Amino acid sequence: MVHILEEILHHVISYGILLFEYIGVIVLIIDGIQGVIGYIKRDPEMRLNLAQGMATALSFKLGGEILRTVIVQTIQEIAVVACIIVLRASLTFLIHWEIKHMEQAKTLEESKAVEDSELPSGG
Repeated sequence: MVHILEEILHHVISYGILLFEYIGVIVLIIDGIQGVIGYIKRDPEMRLNLAQGMATALSFKLGGEILRTVIVQTIQEIAVVACIIVLRASLTFLIHWEIKHMEQAKTLEESKAVEDSELPSGG
């Protein structure tokens, strides 16, 4: 009975990993295409949108790796999964840091534009 439950858990987790991995890939592809279109149109929001999409995709991929930790069986598999998790978490952190700084720069530009438009004209 325990063997059957372990087998069911293994299959459910394997499908969950695939689901998260595929969603991450799909998000990355769609966002990459939108990034190229934004680049061609010279959209000033393109970098921010691309970074947010990459962060979302990496979050799904990271979720898949975390699920993978449930089914690993050897110390070598644990080490590989741990390295992948650290790498993906680091990339996600760096992308979120960049998003934060891009949003701050955008807010600063917008507030400066509002201030400039409120200045009395010298005419």
